Amino acid sequence: MKSRTPRNGWLLHVSLLAIAVLFPFVFPSSFALNLGVLALFYAFIGQSWNVSGGFAGQLSFGHVAFFGAGAYAAAIVQLRWGMSPWLGLPASALAGAAVGAFIGVLSFRAGLKGSYFALITLAFAEVLRIISNSVEFTGGGLGMLIPMKAGTANFQFAERIGFYFVILAMTVGSVAVALWLKRSRFGAHLAAIRENEDAARALGVNVFAEKVKVLILSGAMCGLGGCFFTQYYLYIDPTIVFGLDKSVEMLLVTMIGGAGTVYGPLIGALLLAGMSELTRSLTSIQGLSLVLYGALLIVIIAFLPNGLIALFKKRTPRLTKDTK
Repeated sequence: MKSRTPRNGWLLHVSLLAIAVLFPFVFPSSFALNLGVLALFYAFIGQSWNVSGGFAGQLSFGHVAFFGAGAYAAAIVQLRWGMSPWLGLPASALAGAAVGAFIGVLSFRAGLKGSYFALITLAFAEVLRIISNSVEFTGGGLGMLIPMKAGTANFQFAERIGFYFVILAMTVGSVAVALWLKRSRFGAHLAAIRENEDAARALGVNVFAEKVKVLILSGAMCGLGGCFFTQYYLYIDPTIVFGLDKSVEMLLVTMIGGAGTVYGPLIGALLLAGMSELTRSLTSIQGLSLVLYGALLIVIIAFLPNGLIALFKKRTPRLTKDTK
């Protein structure tokens, strides 16, 4: 008999959603909205890493390969093919999923795992960066600039609140995926693979197929994040969308918040966004926020190996039962 979600668990989810919906109306300033958009964006791409890295234990250093593929798919759909920018969403998901399938099949067929898999994903990301920097179709090193034509039909909004609710919907969807993984047979298979691949295989789990599927799912989600990034900033180039910093951000928000948990990436993202804005306003030193974030990661690994969400679990065990 399947376990039902406790009423208190649903109360937590609904309360967090209500707070997120009310946030832009309570804090309507441009600064607050931008901070909210960035926090939700980091949470979304962090959750995309969490799906494979946290729930399945397939640690990746090159998730930016999926992100960049999705970003370029969104730009190509509207600039090269003249299609609606909204079609960039499914195109980006397909692009990210295709790259995930390609990397997954090649890597897992060769038996790569652990640090070897992490490094091969980083290598694929670098290959895609070089390709996008070399071919004219992607604009080469000059990148792709999307003309500013504010309007809902163009997936552009004159006010940040429009982007806020788009990324909020995407983040809610990613949380739903995480909740599904916590309760589904597929998620149980991934947990078994994460703990011990050989034991999972002995129990009848098709390890190769499940690992490929989760990388496809993770890639599709990360590709959607690339699409949102393209529409929010209206400019991409190989260094921006295939840069290592994006992979680092995905990994950090998840590890600091709590890998393999539903709300871990959101907690880590709130911290990352706040720290980024704080350091940017206090100093002009580039990358200082990542240095501070890395230092925080070391402290958390030493004292809270399960991430910051462990603090909330200790204080509110009943309300957070479903986020474990």
